Amino acid sequence: MEDLKFCPKCGKDTLIWDGNIKWTCSNCDFVLFNNTAAAVAVIIKCKNELFFTVRNQDPGKGKLDLPGGFCDPRESSEETCYRELHEELDIVTDISRFRYLGSRPNLYPYKNIVYNTMDLFFLYEVEEKFEIKLQESEVSAGIWIATSAIDFDKIAFESQKSFLRSYIS
Repeated sequence: MEDLKFCPKCGKDTLIWDGNIKWTCSNCDFVLFNNTAAAVAVIIKCKNELFFTVRNQDPGKGKLDLPGGFCDPRESSEETCYRELHEELDIVTDISRFRYLGSRPNLYPYKNIVYNTMDLFFLYEVEEKFEIKLQESEVSAGIWIATSAIDFDKIAFESQKSFLRSYIS
């Protein structure tokens, strides 16, 4: 965040990062807030198993991840769940069956910027395991894991580790 120095309004090398939430320009009245980004994670459950993807890019390349992603502008969190499952796994879901469970703050490092996110967790229960067609640019595999066999050290994000520990217990 400290690398941003030039004000996009006046163009001067006077942009100051406060180390937490905003940049201000000491030359003009420009202020840029580093707001928390909304993201969803979907716990897909079939009996006593949960569905995980294996990340195909950083952060967390090769680690387990719940399907999901960042909310687009003017999109509800449920619409994000629907869109992300369709994009990542090529499955069609019933948007009315996503059940909100809770949230956790998270850090998402991407290309030398650490984004603060608010990860919203949803449950989507299925009666049978389904066929998927992976979006290989993001996901290298999809696997079902029994809740009793989850290795939390293999999960990419702290927010998911924390939430799943709480959800399972």
